[in-house]
Amino acid sequence: MSKDTVFSGRVWVLAEGGHLIEDIDTDQIYHNAHLHITDIGEMGQYALGNLKGWEDFFSMAEPGDILAAGRNFGAGSSRQQAVDCFRALGVAAILAPSFGAIYFRNAVNSGFPLLRCLELSDWIQDGTLENGDRIEIDLRTGKGKNITKGSVFETEGMSRVQVAVYETGGLFAYGKAIESDGVK
Repeated sequence: MSKDTVFSGRVWVLAEGGHLIEDIDTDQIYHNAHLHITDIGEMGQYALGNLKGWEDFFSMAEPGDILAAGRNFGAGSSRQQAVDCFRALGVAAILAPSFGAIYFRNAVNSGFPLLRCLELSDWIQDGTLENGDRIEIDLRTGKGKNITKGSVFETEGMSRVQVAVYETGGLFAYGKAIESDGVK
């Protein structure tokens, strides 16, 4: 079953003092005190719960929302819950100049969209993208539009394989789809 790769949502800009917060690690995204929780549906309430100023993010988030963060988002451990907590809330994607390598891999494996945006800090500084703006983005091409302001922007689109994993619902589903097509 294929998912839509063009969607729109409200942006949450993870910033402090007008600058994107950088090096947000997996413990700030999903505190280790909650690692015993195995039901993805319960993980959302702890999303960003250890990031100063964003502890109540879960109560404000709505399905389809998009996060914008500084470089090296998801640094640190291989904590899958740091991806799953956003999936539980229905967050549509995360935009950042770069991602922690393990976090990026976990997100891709889960079919959760991460888009690299090298100019993201500039967009925040010049007001191209602000907290609460509604944007539309195409995961394949990376082309986006700020619906609120009428401006356009561009990110790195997802690779063909990333899109296929996203559309099938994760790496395991993608593997089964490939196998059913006779490719082994």
